[in-house]
Amino acid sequence: MRLRNKPWAKDKLLQYPDYVIHEPEKFRGDWGAVFEKDQPLHIEIGTGKGQFITGMAKANPDINYIGIELQESVIVSALDRLIDAELPNCKLMNVNGAELSKYFEQGDVSRIYLNFSDPWPKTRHEKRRLTFKSFLEVYESILVKNGEIHFKTDNQGLFEYSLVSFSQYGMLLNFVSLDLHNSDFEGNIMTEYEEKFSSKGSRIYRCEVQFQCR
Repeated sequence: MRLRNKPWAKDKLLQYPDYVIHEPEKFRGDWGAVFEKDQPLHIEIGTGKGQFITGMAKANPDINYIGIELQESVIVSALDRLIDAELPNCKLMNVNGAELSKYFEQGDVSRIYLNFSDPWPKTRHEKRRLTFKSFLEVYESILVKNGEIHFKTDNQGLFEYSLVSFSQYGMLLNFVSLDLHNSDFEGNIMTEYEEKFSSKGSRIYRCEVQFQCR
């Protein structure tokens, strides 16, 4: 999908430091100082236009959330949504999700959400998939002990690949759904992509996986 360039996006992000975390490396190990309340922190990698992360923050005021998105032209839409919602427990970061260890240390994050990540279907692009083992190593390095990843996708190939990747890494598969919207799972917050794909009849896959102490 081609993104519409928004040359003003960077300036707008800088105008809202209460919602967008600039120089996040300064808070490494001290993320409680960023929010009104020092409480568990969940992050979404590839937050897009922010529907999921703001929905989760509204539903769970006792948890702090950060939506991470690399594309400035996309994250400004999440910023607009967050400004309208006025959520004290939700922030945004315009950084590369592959560099999380620059911004978080072990135990900073309680849960990671991966929603509708780029499937990178070609074999030569395997290392770019957000569930490849090198990414799992990064996630493990910032999560609390026995921390979790919650993963959703409409791409069956990526889902199958990810289940294998999680298992080979030694993670526990605590929940697996091969058809989320026709299951009895409660409390699902949909992303923009999820609404789009499910409206066209696409099956949504979801799993919850947990790192084990080594």
